Amino acid sequence: MKPYNNIRTVLTLVTLLLVFPGCKKFLDINENPNKPETADPTLLLPSAEASTGFALGNNFQIYGNMWGQYWTQNPFTSQYKSIDDYQPSPSSYTRPWRELYSGALQDLKVIIGQGGDAKYAQHAAIALILRAYTFQLLTDAFGDIPLKQALSPDSILNPAYDTQEEVYDSIFSMIDQAKAIIDPDAEFVPGGEDLLFGGDMDKWTAFANTLKLRAYLRLSEVDPEKAKAGIAALYTSGAEFLDEDAKISYSATGGNQNPFFTEMVGLGYTQNPVASATCVDAMKENDDPRVTVFYTVPDDTGEVVSIPQGSYNDEPDYTISSPSAAVGADGDDPTSAQAPVKFISAAESYFLQAEAVARGWADGDAKTLFTQGIKASFEAYGIGDQAQAYIGSASAAQWPGGGVDGQVQAIITQKYFAMCGNQGFEAWTEWRRTGYPDFFITSQSSILSGDQKPLRFLYPESEMNQNLNFPGLKDLTAPVWWDK
Repeated sequence: MKPYNNIRTVLTLVTLLLVFPGCKKFLDINENPNKPETADPTLLLPSAEASTGFALGNNFQIYGNMWGQYWTQNPFTSQYKSIDDYQPSPSSYTRPWRELYSGALQDLKVIIGQGGDAKYAQHAAIALILRAYTFQLLTDAFGDIPLKQALSPDSILNPAYDTQEEVYDSIFSMIDQAKAIIDPDAEFVPGGEDLLFGGDMDKWTAFANTLKLRAYLRLSEVDPEKAKAGIAALYTSGAEFLDEDAKISYSATGGNQNPFFTEMVGLGYTQNPVASATCVDAMKENDDPRVTVFYTVPDDTGEVVSIPQGSYNDEPDYTISSPSAAVGADGDDPTSAQAPVKFISAAESYFLQAEAVARGWADGDAKTLFTQGIKASFEAYGIGDQAQAYIGSASAAQWPGGGVDGQVQAIITQKYFAMCGNQGFEAWTEWRRTGYPDFFITSQSSILSGDQKPLRFLYPESEMNQNLNFPGLKDLTAPVWWDK
């Protein structure tokens, strides 16, 4: 894993070192000249948030929405065929890996390093939370990843890999460290440079608690006792959770655009993703009004039209619906540029709480929290007035009686609908953890045998070629540690 220095830069530095020996300290290879150890946290914080938002809203979004079966490849284009085929190339993952390691995490490291200055203590708290969030993204995608040595100048070229279990332990520790620093009444708090909450430290506390709840629930199948104890301690501490979306908002000006729409612009506004029947059919079965929020309605059909996952070899004689501008994926609608990237949504927060209560690991009313999750999803897209009718009539919105399994299934299925197009990676990740929703099909274009489906990202080609501590290739169908 390398920083962004290209070969030409390295050769230039070596030449300068040979010609001017007195520059040795300045050109110390353990210091990345493009990532100084001291820089203004007010400039680094938005840079770090934007980097994580870019990876989450672009590469992670594409794979999550395709493998989460919200989107499928348009029969009349070709950009994402390899994703629908379940045969991505390792080179496809180099950009998000570098964006997070050499971009976001490096910036966050510098901010945290200046946390001893009271002026930047709250910036450091936010940076610790975002570091935990970013490492969870990476480990949920790739499994074992570099963590302890990932940002060390002594091992930046060849960092060792840590197990996913160790990464999760570090995530919990980072969150605890951040919460110990947070002080909403501090003299110095971030302002507009904080793209998520504008420096509101109470909201960052709620974000930290919600992230910790998410992380503990991720262990539900691999280490339920640890998950139970961690969640119990979280609730005993009086934790409050998010009741609004934690998101980065975008505009259509100044290059400040939704990351996936930016990808579409770069591809000539070509409409590569279209509506997958897996999600659309399930929503239609419940007369879910969100289907026309998350997908376009073609003029020639008057309703949302989808195709089976991976059926791009069949060219229909009708117009297929696209993912909508609300999720930043309609190439014909410039308002796609303004779609936010959601780090954690209010709907997700309520569904996480509902699951914790349903499993008996927290106190509360699981049914009420389940209903709040549905309402939050509707309200996020301006159709809150339709939520109650849906809750009263849709079979998928009914709270099941009986055991925990049925309740968890209902919660995760509704979470899946709420995340359509806007939290694709998280929805796919929750399917890997729980097996819900249970109506996924195998892509018609799959090259895998039987009903196998992707269960991880491939390690990037850059790691395979450059990191001497690279642990070896992993198969696309090999589950990550917590996927039982």
